[in-house]
Amino acid sequence: MDYPPEPWDLRGHGYVSLWLVPAGVVPSLPPGVRPVTLFGRAVVATAFVDYLPGGLLPYHELLAAVAVRQGGRFGLTITDIWVDSPASREGGRELWGIPKELAEFAVRHEPSFTGGATADGALLAEARVGGLSPGLKLPFPVRGTVLQALRGAVAQTPVRAAGTVHLGVGTWRVGGALGWLRGRRPFLTVAARDFAMRFGPRRG
Repeated sequence: MDYPPEPWDLRGHGYVSLWLVPAGVVPSLPPGVRPVTLFGRAVVATAFVDYLPGGLLPYHELLAAVAVRQGGRFGLTITDIWVDSPASREGGRELWGIPKELAEFAVRHEPSFTGGATADGALLAEARVGGLSPGLKLPFPVRGTVLQALRGAVAQTPVRAAGTVHLGVGTWRVGGALGWLRGRRPFLTVAARDFAMRFGPRRG
């Protein structure tokens, strides 16, 4: 399977919810990587993302990621993720150790966002995001690091993103591999409309 070299410059719409869950239910993390906790609870992000034409690859994505630290470095580890692009799946695994699987997606952005993902006919997640606040354009790119197990080590991949964010109200229904979030509710939801993101280090 051919996939683009890093970095990947992507554009689209994303809908992110933050959760607090008991640290003990978080899936396995790379060696030496620990969850960031608040009062014994791990900080988890779930997201539906619609990567649009105009970026390197157009595809849909559902993910769950845990806020983590490795020594003094903070970042995110993606524990569960699905896409509908074989090239994205293979590139994510080979370049950065991101455990992408394939799924089927149905998304709608207007009048409010609704998204669903299934694998082999079984529900992975459904989400609705509405009640969006007026947009706030980020004055500078947000930078972060994704920490993943890759070929016996911990890969540290830089990410930067810019765009307009809106506070919203999100509701989720989860199943399958995301069952560790079942029975819980997110405490914050944001939408990033027309974002631009660079995933991976700049070449040269």
